[in-house]
Amino acid sequence: MHSSAVFLIEFGAIILGLGLLGRFAGRFQFSPIPLYLLAGLAFGEGGLLPLGTSEDFVAIGAEIGVILLLLMLGLEYTASDLVSNLKTQYPAGLVDAVLNALPGAVMALLLGWGPVAAVVLAGVTWISSSGVIAKVLGDLGRLGNRETPVVLSILVLEDLSMAVYLPIVTALLAGAGLAAGSVTLAIALGVAGLVLLLAVRYGRHISRFVSSDDPEKLLLVVLGLTLLVAGLAQQLQVSAAVGAFLVGIALSGEVAEGAHNLLAPLRDLFAAVFFVFFGLHTDPASIPPVLLPALTLAVVTALTKIATGYWAAKRAGISAKGRWRAGGTLVARGEFSIVIAGLAVTAGIEPSLGPLATAYVLILVILGPLTARYTEPLATRLTARLGRRATPERPAAAGGEPELDPTAEAPHDVVDGQDVLGRS
Repeated sequence: MHSSAVFLIEFGAIILGLGLLGRFAGRFQFSPIPLYLLAGLAFGEGGLLPLGTSEDFVAIGAEIGVILLLLMLGLEYTASDLVSNLKTQYPAGLVDAVLNALPGAVMALLLGWGPVAAVVLAGVTWISSSGVIAKVLGDLGRLGNRETPVVLSILVLEDLSMAVYLPIVTALLAGAGLAAGSVTLAIALGVAGLVLLLAVRYGRHISRFVSSDDPEKLLLVVLGLTLLVAGLAQQLQVSAAVGAFLVGIALSGEVAEGAHNLLAPLRDLFAAVFFVFFGLHTDPASIPPVLLPALTLAVVTALTKIATGYWAAKRAGISAKGRWRAGGTLVARGEFSIVIAGLAVTAGIEPSLGPLATAYVLILVILGPLTARYTEPLATRLTARLGRRATPERPAAAGGEPELDPTAEAPHDVVDGQDVLGRS
């Protein structure tokens, strides 16, 4: 009875604290993820007040949080959206993977962590935070901008890549050999391909089977189906997160919208618990030794993400200002970087990887909204200043008015013959 009371007190304090932190972050309009991580550091190993009886329950809640994050992500996309993005935007996805995964892999090898840790850290630095970026786009009023579909396409490709990447990481962390790892990857690709095929051809029938006018029944069926598929996927060494993601893709239409509305509060609750759990398993004293590598990685991969967005937007015919906005928006890392690092922490692959990932995400989840807001105006000012230095002043025309530079950019974004207001 005493332990039960202590558990309720500890877990209630955690939930209340997370709610207050989320409210504080919302008041100042920034992501609560860094605050959740800091809360985990404060109550974890080496923290101010380590938890006792509630830690096992927090671990289960954290696993459910990962599953719900990936399920909700899958609900955002239809199978046809994914197929369309693969066909049209795969070059941008390849550039994104090379520019942003390579720094993480190189850093792990330079630190002497070995090839498995290199693959894990490559994923940490590669994947942007869909949740943080979506919130930033909404806060800045950019959901209707011409560069926003480019940003979303890159995020979709990153999320879809998780279906291939996570099984590889799971096999490597489990110490599976080449043959076993190949079988795991083949199963993962086969399952992903089968689900996409079923979703494209029979998505309406699947959604009709799950559909219900009663919110309670819809919630129970979708949540139960997700946990069941996630468990089966994990049993096959594919990854529970990938299974949840594929369930989300298979659902569409009103069912997806209804499930999204019902599950959003649960996702927010358990996702917050997940970030706390990750922080619980990171000793604050282990962060200072890896702070310099984390800061170096943050600076390098912020620049590579900006370059990725700029290149992808240029390829799509977006004007210079939109290219800078796209690049700055992609900088934030968050939930998926922590998910990937959490797999390595659980497997005990490299003690310093968790602290480095924590510091890295803390830096970029704070820096990301700032780069989204200020990259474009800073780049515009710098370009204008360099242009004035490089171009000599022209003499005034006969009428006393200075000649216009024919190479100067128009005063508003022009894309495919139209400006942002739709004028031709």
